[in-house]
Amino acid sequence: MTQRRRDVSDQPDALFAPASLWQAWLDVEVALAQAQAELGIIPDWAAEGIAQVADVETLGLDRLEAEAARTMAPIHALTRVVSDRAGAAGAYVHWGATTQNVMQTGRLLLMQRALQHVRTHLAEALDHLGAMAERHAETPMIARTNRRHALPVTFGFKLAGWIEELSRAADRLDAMEARTMRLPFGGAVGAMHAFGGQGQEINACMAARLGLGVMLVPGRAVNDLFADYIAAMGLLAMSIERIARECYRLMAEELGELSETLGHSVVGSSTMPHKVNPKLVVHVIAMAGDLRASVAPGMEATLTANEGDSAANHLMVRTLDRAVPLAWRLARAFADLTAKIVPAPERMAANLALSGAQTASERLMMLMAPALGHLQAHDLLHDMLAEPGADADSIAARVAALPAMEGRISAAEAQAALDATTYVGESARIAREGAALAAALARQLREGDAAARAPQTYSTSRSRAQSGSVAR
Repeated sequence: MTQRRRDVSDQPDALFAPASLWQAWLDVEVALAQAQAELGIIPDWAAEGIAQVADVETLGLDRLEAEAARTMAPIHALTRVVSDRAGAAGAYVHWGATTQNVMQTGRLLLMQRALQHVRTHLAEALDHLGAMAERHAETPMIARTNRRHALPVTFGFKLAGWIEELSRAADRLDAMEARTMRLPFGGAVGAMHAFGGQGQEINACMAARLGLGVMLVPGRAVNDLFADYIAAMGLLAMSIERIARECYRLMAEELGELSETLGHSVVGSSTMPHKVNPKLVVHVIAMAGDLRASVAPGMEATLTANEGDSAANHLMVRTLDRAVPLAWRLARAFADLTAKIVPAPERMAANLALSGAQTASERLMMLMAPALGHLQAHDLLHDMLAEPGADADSIAARVAALPAMEGRISAAEAQAALDATTYVGESARIAREGAALAAALARQLREGDAAARAPQTYSTSRSRAQSGSVAR
């Protein structure tokens, strides 16, 4: 892969800054020259000369932008500035390529860089969630459906659900990368006219240098690649937002089951001294909603006409300029949020106790069902629990006194069945398996899967599709 002289996009807000974009385009021009030199299309010394000067600092950002302003053609401007600086080697820069080839490929390289940062921050979040799931595998709390008390679970169980959802988001990122990180470098319309019959070889060589796959039709109207990327990030945002909104609800005083560790100096309100509002979670929710909203214009920009469409391309660029750095910032903010979430087991226990005998009534119903049948047991308990003043003692006594329950269940056994703290199903097992999943997934996100992410030819992808296998 072509080595960039310096990373000018190591922060989200700098990802598509002018210096970052110009450097990415220069990296593509270097990869093109080196591939063509390797194939004997241009002289080795020309490729070396181009590579020596293809740096934003060497060429001067001001000069590049001034030339682009004059010509209104950024890549033509780049070619002119490199050519002037590279001397005789400059005659061979941009050999057979077209503007959109370089601009799309450069942007893909920056998107690939952002994707790796998203993975790194997602791994950090999974570390935090997995550790909490292990610690709270047996911490009882109430599950809620339709915003009402349902059955007892553990906090670790809830975390395991978040972890598994994030694992699906990570799977989608991997599948998306395999589809989208491919070299769209086919000349003016994608048929490689100016490459002297060596277009396929040039593409393969460039793709290997840039860490991309290759395409059968590397045209200029391939905006579905970029929309696929945005959609995967939108789905990640959806999962992050769902988790963050759940945290936000659990932070309310009425529930108090979660809080953020913000420090004593944090102020919640300029007028209410007692107020300490959640700070991190609200930013995550807002960013996630913003990123999800980018999916629609990204899809709109795929509706290109014929073999090239500048209007669609401009819309896609505007969308990417917002969505890609935002995805990076969101993943980083989510990792920070998960590091500062503090569970409150005592509040979870108190809230669990609020429903009294009702919370574990399912267990008592299942003990009654063999003698009464499921439906009759359900209806009897439903009516008992609906009566004013019904509590565990009275319900247990009434159930034990039923003629059908004689010799089958005692009042003490019925009362034990209504103990919500011991009726958590397989929550603890699920929580611990969720913690293990988080650790494995975090490791995979950091280390990567070299085989799955290796550059592929279009024939490899086609054969995988035909065999039914899925590349992660």
